[in-house]
Amino acid sequence: MKRISSLFHMAAVVLTATIVGCSENNDYSQQYNPLIDNPKEPAEEPVDPESPSGYDEKYRPQIHYTPAKNWVNDPNGLVYADGVYHLFYQYNPKGNDWGNMSWGHATSTDLMHWEEQPVALTRDELGDIFSGSCVIDKNNTAGFGANAMVAAYTSADGKQQQSIAYSTDGGKTFTRFANNPVIPNDDDNLRDPKVFWHEGSQQWIMALAKGWKKGVDFYGSKNLTNWTFLSNFFVDMSSSGRRDLQWECPDLIQLGDKWVLLLSVNPGGPWIGDGLMYFVGQFDGTKFTADALDYPLWLDYGMDNYAAVTWSNTGDRRIMIGWMNNWSYSGNVPCSPWRSAFTLPRELGITMYDGKPLVTSTVVKEIDNIAGEWKEVNGAIDAKDAYQLRVTVNLDKNSTITLKNDMGEYYTVDVKASVREIFAHRNAHTGKVDFNGNFSLPSMRAPLKVTGDKVVLDFFVDQSSVEIFTQQGTMAMTNLVFPSSIYNSVEVEGADFKCEARSLKSIWRK
Repeated sequence: MKRISSLFHMAAVVLTATIVGCSENNDYSQQYNPLIDNPKEPAEEPVDPESPSGYDEKYRPQIHYTPAKNWVNDPNGLVYADGVYHLFYQYNPKGNDWGNMSWGHATSTDLMHWEEQPVALTRDELGDIFSGSCVIDKNNTAGFGANAMVAAYTSADGKQQQSIAYSTDGGKTFTRFANNPVIPNDDDNLRDPKVFWHEGSQQWIMALAKGWKKGVDFYGSKNLTNWTFLSNFFVDMSSSGRRDLQWECPDLIQLGDKWVLLLSVNPGGPWIGDGLMYFVGQFDGTKFTADALDYPLWLDYGMDNYAAVTWSNTGDRRIMIGWMNNWSYSGNVPCSPWRSAFTLPRELGITMYDGKPLVTSTVVKEIDNIAGEWKEVNGAIDAKDAYQLRVTVNLDKNSTITLKNDMGEYYTVDVKASVREIFAHRNAHTGKVDFNGNFSLPSMRAPLKVTGDKVVLDFFVDQSSVEIFTQQGTMAMTNLVFPSSIYNSVEVEGADFKCEARSLKSIWRK
């Protein structure tokens, strides 16, 4: 993904937000260039998690992955192989601001506990290493070896071109394909390749976002090295007031009998800055056709879930993770020596609501591995590291749920029963907000999209974030917060309610 320079667009967005609203011949003789592709070259080593400098700083997330130090943004190259989840990501190995874009790397066997690995890919003569994806080439279609891990990424240096690299040692080292770029391009609006194998057409499919030109281009390949343009997808959303936005980080997945195209847009989210939207439809191996629905559809109604994509090679299970930040203030969030975290991993599904398909997201079941016992609460919460709060409220009247800490800071969520929506308030009462004028918002609204006379809300509360879901996953809202200390009590007013909480153990302590 490309870092944007769009301040001139922000005024219009803020006004909107304040209303509360090729050949098939393979030649591998030149694949390896020892000048740039020596997989044995020294890589910058991550900080030891057990060192005194790691993982206990103010605002440091305790249940969300962060590197020990330096800037991160988009998750990249998500792939599952041999019992290991690989999380590559946009990373600056030289500092805590955006720049020197490389692929950082972390691994996990349970989606909760992550081990930071050496940096996987760094800038070469084609430019920075922007966002992309990884696949396991089990049938050796590319000729790199059976079960090679193949990374597709954007080479960015004024123009954005698509390149590949491969690993035969489980993602520890990568060799760049010598005939890069595999998709040449002359401008800076074609990026973030997401690749998957389409069984029906017996080919690899690549989805590419067109940035400020908007839309998604689809390419096909039999071997991951020679790509042919297939089709373009675009939906004009100017009638919704979202003319000035760029499309980034596409991901085309199948959920049940539907295909879902995930996209991140900026600016143009539900409120200020970023947004994670999706389209529902069908894919025939060449073209994606969206159902006639009212777009945009949002997968998250908070400010801080962007560039989210899913893991490949996980079978029918669709697991997604996003960058927990927002370009409107990402460079100013008060985190050091690291900057930015990732959301909790979420499992995607699809259901019908009001006669229309609705994509759902819930925190993965592996969260149970770090969870304590459920306890009824009405006041203080065991909040040493992090916790999950489950609030069940009747929908016969309005309710207010308030998370508080010992410093008098609080985060308030209003449940509006008559319209079945929630309103979250992030302002000076929640903690530190003065680092950027776009961070404090009077209100963020989200439709609950539930039936029945009650709603069950799950709050996942960490040192600097609150993620809220309906229990069925019909609504998600992700927001950063920077309180002086974690919110450690809850108060509910309005309708009849029940509160339960369970502690979540830090992923950094063994």
